[in-house]
Amino acid sequence: MKKEEEIKMLKAFADANATSGFEEEFVKLFTETVKNYADIKIDGMLNVYAAKKQNKAHRPIIQLDAHSDAVGFITQAVRPNGLIKFVPLGGWVKYNIPALRVKIRNRDGEYIPGVVATKPPHFMTEAERNNVPDIADMSIDVGSSSREETINDYKIDTGCPIFVDVKCEYNDKTGLFFGKDFDDRFGAAAMADVLQELKDEQTNFNIVAALSSQEEVGLRGAYVTAREVKPDLAIVLESCPADDTFTPDWLSQTGLKRGPMLRDMDTSFLPNPKFQQYACDVADKNHIPYTRSVRTGGGQDGAAIYYENGAPTIVIGIPVRYEHSPYCFSAYHDFKAAVDLAVAIIRDMTEEKLASFSNF
Repeated sequence: MKKEEEIKMLKAFADANATSGFEEEFVKLFTETVKNYADIKIDGMLNVYAAKKQNKAHRPIIQLDAHSDAVGFITQAVRPNGLIKFVPLGGWVKYNIPALRVKIRNRDGEYIPGVVATKPPHFMTEAERNNVPDIADMSIDVGSSSREETINDYKIDTGCPIFVDVKCEYNDKTGLFFGKDFDDRFGAAAMADVLQELKDEQTNFNIVAALSSQEEVGLRGAYVTAREVKPDLAIVLESCPADDTFTPDWLSQTGLKRGPMLRDMDTSFLPNPKFQQYACDVADKNHIPYTRSVRTGGGQDGAAIYYENGAPTIVIGIPVRYEHSPYCFSAYHDFKAAVDLAVAIIRDMTEEKLASFSNF
């Protein structure tokens, strides 16, 4: 895929409205992107299975994984004054939410703009100025003046999904994207790019790119895709939080323009060590930059896929600054290196090398 096409795809993917349980818009966009070089199936959970068109029967399978959902919110109830009480979908911290611009998909499928309401400083007590309210005490304002108006005129009530409303920008001089939902739209874009890169090639393995739903609320879709695909090997393409703005150099393991991150540990996952080292060796051989990381927080789909049937699994992470916030930075350099590494692994993989990952 040409760079201009990749940038257009990344911006469109980031701008799509899709949070956990409400992934329809992005599922449609992803399937439109890959339909010319993959056979598509979608299940009732909105997991997408994109099987490379050149796949053949009775061959081992490499499952690629990325997830379609991003952190967002859901309407819990409408308050008497018309403001909306909401609940987070995924891992938000409360100080990233006040004054956030959002859009709510109402009962008619229309997007209604709103803002996480804040009291003007003129009316705040000293204690209020120095504290962030709990999420349970926050509200979203869509301009309504009563509960009846919000429900009857704006068509917003319990269960309506709420999305971050930020447009993605790309700076050609710096090579940086700025926007929302890079976790995991950039991983999904990498997966689409891998399929396109390999579209006319015969590989030693069948390739199934699984776009999983509901990762941000418990890796739920990946458990289903792993059971369906039954992979012999898995490569997770994830967007991962960068630590280069708040961690000393000697400890920083994920930074912009340093290449993708190969994850050695998080709270949910330890990779197959031989597959992990193999991936590092492939990167070195092909002069692809990368980092390795040991994380004391976080989790991702690799855990669910690995748990299901023990298929050797690694995570190739694209660094994102300020993940799980409304405003993120990510570098085209790191995205492209992640694609290059996944493609290099697939082209190099053989059944003998696969067998070596469990031969101790």
